[in-house]
Amino acid sequence: MARLTPLARSQQDPTAFEAFYRAHAPALLRYFERRTPDVEVAADLTAETFARAFEHRGQFRGTTEREAGGWLYAIARRQLVGFERRGLVEERAVARLAAWEPQVSEDEHERVEALADLGRLRAELTRALKELTPPARLAVRLRVLDGLDYLQIAERLGMNEPAARARVSRALRELRDLLSD
Repeated sequence: MARLTPLARSQQDPTAFEAFYRAHAPALLRYFERRTPDVEVAADLTAETFARAFEHRGQFRGTTEREAGGWLYAIARRQLVGFERRGLVEERAVARLAAWEPQVSEDEHERVEALADLGRLRAELTRALKELTPPARLAVRLRVLDGLDYLQIAERLGMNEPAARARVSRALRELRDLLSD
């Protein structure tokens, strides 16, 4: 008989969820840290994802740890989409109220950055960017760092919009391949 994953065992023994959490929490925190504006948000989304996973653990039908991870990341993606939608509404409300949200302490920020291994990631990204050709590097900078849309990029580069899309797409694909090495 196949051995049950911690997530599957937690359906009968809720304390088994702790092993599932310990196995996936660091990677899930990195996942959110790389996709959100700050450490606090990443930590909150990680906690919300595990709370949702615990609440719905009875719905998990997989049999392997890989399937359990996939199930968790499906929840994480939904949490991220919800955060992005709520963020637009909250930004407007905060601006209207001129409210100030509490910040993460410097020690907490450094701890989460260390857990997410952002120093290594920044170094790898810097190395990979240097390996891109200057036109590809410029396309990535304009789209990702400067946040320009494709029409603006096309105007800056003196080309049509489909050509700008293609250049950015190729550059991002090349960057992804360099980072995956």
